[in-house]
Amino acid sequence: MTPPQPVAVALPALAADSVVNRAASAGLVADVAQLARPKIALMVLATVATAFWLTAGRPADVGPLLGLLVGTALIAASSSVANQILERRTDALMPRTADRPVAAGRLAVGTAWVGAAALLAVGAAISVAAGGWPATLAALATWVLYVAAYTPLKRISPLNTAVGAVAGALPVAIGWLAADGPARLAAGDPKGTFAAAALGAVLYLWQFPHFMAIAWLYRRQYAAAGLKMLTVVDPSGLRAGGQSLAAALAMIPAALALAVPSAGIRLFLAAALAGIVYALAAVRFAIRRDDASARVLLLTSLGSLLGLLTAAVVLGRPA
Repeated sequence: MTPPQPVAVALPALAADSVVNRAASAGLVADVAQLARPKIALMVLATVATAFWLTAGRPADVGPLLGLLVGTALIAASSSVANQILERRTDALMPRTADRPVAAGRLAVGTAWVGAAALLAVGAAISVAAGGWPATLAALATWVLYVAAYTPLKRISPLNTAVGAVAGALPVAIGWLAADGPARLAAGDPKGTFAAAALGAVLYLWQFPHFMAIAWLYRRQYAAAGLKMLTVVDPSGLRAGGQSLAAALAMIPAALALAVPSAGIRLFLAAALAGIVYALAAVRFAIRRDDASARVLLLTSLGSLLGLLTAAVVLGRPA
C-alpha cells in the first residue's frame, strides 16, 4: 500500500501544475489575439459605427447595430485567419510575423481553415439577422477583396496597397447600408450619403501613408520574404514618400468634406487639424525617408484617424 504523499511534497507539485496551466492559458490567449488581430478589428468596427452614425444618427434600438458589429468582428477575424494561412510561408521568414500560430506550426493549416470558415459563416449569419443582406454582402466583399486579392497581390506587385486600401474603406459601406443609406438617399436626404462618401474617401487615402510607414520600417524583412512592397521595389523610398505625401494632401479636402452635411465649424476645424498634422508628418517622411520619420508618420496616422472619427461622431451628425 502506497503511503499518503506528504503535504510538503504535494504543494510544490500543485503549484508547478498551476504555473504550467497559467502559461498554457496565456499562450492560447496570445495565439487567439494574433489570429484575430483585435486592433485591426476595432478599427473596422469604429469605421462601421461612424458610418452608421453619420447616415442615421442614434438608432432607436441599439441591439441591431451591436449585432452587426459582432457579426462584422467575426468576419474580420475570419479574414485575418485566412490571410495568415495564405501567408504562412512568408510570415515564417520575417521576425515580425514568424511567431504567428500558423507560421510557427502551432496551428495546423486544416484546423485554421475550419476556424476561418466557421467564423465567416457565424459572422455572416449574425450580420444578416442584425443588419440585413446589403450590409452583410458589403462585409463579405471586404473579406473576398482582402483575402483573395490583396493577400496574393503582395507577392506580385506594389499595387497591393491600392487594393488593400479599398478593402480598408469598404467597412464604411457596411455602416451606410445598415443605416438604410440608399433608401434615405432615394427619399431626398443626401446628407448621410455625402458624409459616408467623404468618410470612405478619408479611409482610402489615410491608408497609403500609414502602410508606407510600415513598409519602410520593415522593408528588409519584406524583401527577405519576397513581398513586392513599394519600399522593396524602390529601396530609396522616393516613391513611397511621394505616394504618402500625395495621399495625405488629398485627404485634407476629403476630411473637410465631412463637415459639410452638418455645417459644423468645430468639425471643420478638427478635420483641418487632423489632416494638416498628418500631411506634415508625411512631408517629413518624404524628405527624410528614415526610420525615425516613418515611426512618427505611423503614430501620427493612428492619432489623426482616431481624432477624426471621434470628431465625426461627436460633432458631425448631419443636421
